Amino acid sequence: MNVVAPSLTLVKRIKAPPSRVWAAWTRPELMLLWFGPHHTRAEEAEADLREGGRFRVALREDNGERHEATGSYLEIEQEKRLVFSWHWVSTPERVSRVTVVFRVLPDGTEVTLTHDRFADADTAKRHTRGWTESLERLLAVLEADA
Repeated sequence: MNVVAPSLTLVKRIKAPPSRVWAAWTRPELMLLWFGPHHTRAEEAEADLREGGRFRVALREDNGERHEATGSYLEIEQEKRLVFSWHWVSTPERVSRVTVVFRVLPDGTEVTLTHDRFADADTAKRHTRGWTESLERLLAVLEADA
């Protein structure tokens, strides 16, 4: 019997061209502006944007706790698709995968984020909240500059 690991899929429409949305996902100075749920702020970001290259984001919660996510870029299609592995530094054995698809719309970009291969449903639920809030922040940053 095959057991399918929990996953999540979120779709967000952003009134910004794919080039700007792509840059927000791949340029560390822009990742700092939106990455992480509402009760956090990104303190550090790194991105070696090439297949096999690594990324890292360090988040600080309002209560002072620090969390760090990292992974490797698995697939890169400029302004179309970005796939990377994902794990928290505190749990390196729990590697999951994030796929972000960028679709051109007449008034901007549709971003479809799928995060799969979670260890359990509770982890998927927590990441659903985190990614939902991160995408809300991304939308606010990009649409504020429009």
